[in-house]
Amino acid sequence: MNRLVATLVAASRAALPATFMARINALLQDRSAIEQLEAEAAHMRAAYLDLMRDSLIGRLNEDPPLPACKVDGYQDEFRENGWDWPSRAPSMIGAKRMDNVRSECERVIKADVPGDFMETGVWRGGACIMMRAVLKAYQIGDRRVIAADSFAGLPPPSAGVAADAGADFHTNKDFAVPLEQVKAAFARYGLLDEQVVFIEGLFKDTLPTAPTEALALLRLDGDMYESTMDGLVNLYHKLSAGGTLIADDYYLFECQRKAVDEFRASRGIADPIIQIDDFGGYWVKSGGRA
Repeated sequence: MNRLVATLVAASRAALPATFMARINALLQDRSAIEQLEAEAAHMRAAYLDLMRDSLIGRLNEDPPLPACKVDGYQDEFRENGWDWPSRAPSMIGAKRMDNVRSECERVIKADVPGDFMETGVWRGGACIMMRAVLKAYQIGDRRVIAADSFAGLPPPSAGVAADAGADFHTNKDFAVPLEQVKAAFARYGLLDEQVVFIEGLFKDTLPTAPTEALALLRLDGDMYESTMDGLVNLYHKLSAGGTLIADDYYLFECQRKAVDEFRASRGIADPIIQIDDFGGYWVKSGGRA
């Protein structure tokens, strides 16, 4: 019996009138009725996650971009591709990369790939909120969403890291979003609960002891070489076979691309990188834990 039917039966026995329970029992005898229920549930899941996407990226209310973007008002093409940063919405990654987060979460669930969902570098929390929304839509309680960030903006480049030399991300105050503000965003969507874990601090200090044994999806959005390499070195071996590695700015920032390429070469990773949009890429992990 699939998860949807089991949930309907349990809920019916616990809370619904006997007449409705009788109807459920009758429906269970009719395969076509079960298939109809499953189709309706899938339609509701899709509608909910579509709405979540459009709200999270600021499309739903045409949230104008931050002044630093120097973009004249809301433009749907920009929001589709993540070319600007919304003033208030929780995510700057745009519709294409948000759809990638959603579709890969759904894929690993359907493929029964074990592990949690994790992002390193969460800004206002939008991609992680989508991860939690997918778990809610599929009524999954045995996976967690792990959100790792300094919650104080990007750090200045470390001495001796040539690939990050000259990077000035740390000077942009728009990137500094306090942890309480991120938690408040989860709460507004009704998704702040025990299945969401926050890790606060610099990646080099926090990721070596990240509280997860296995990951089904790992999303790297630290922009810089060192931040990206910290995520790969400390977490990639926890990514299950069949799991997804997403590099948010692989095609945008040379420093992130260099870290990813060097790590893949050092571990002999040949899984093809699939381009998402102008900025992001991902691959599905094959074989064992490299």
